[in-house]
Amino acid sequence: MNGLEVDVIQRYAVSLPGPVGSHAPARVVVVHWTSARAAGLPVYADEEGDFRVTVDELGSAQLLEAADGAQAQCLHAVPLP
Repeated sequence: MNGLEVDVIQRYAVSLPGPVGSHAPARVVVVHWTSARAAGLPVYADEEGDFRVTVDELGSAQLLEAADGAQAQCLHAVPLP
């Protein structure tokens, strides 16, 4: 690393809460780095490319709306090896 490069985390596990009041366990979606950016942050997507999020340095994932790239729900993301 030459001081200008930043190591990009390639994969995250993103936790999705179950339906309100259901006491169901969280669902976990694995997302992979893409070359896209939104709001200055890298975009991560699932294998199908339908579930897209940005992840900040604190591990907060923002769900991106497919149509316009607008950010919606805040989710928890954990880096994967």
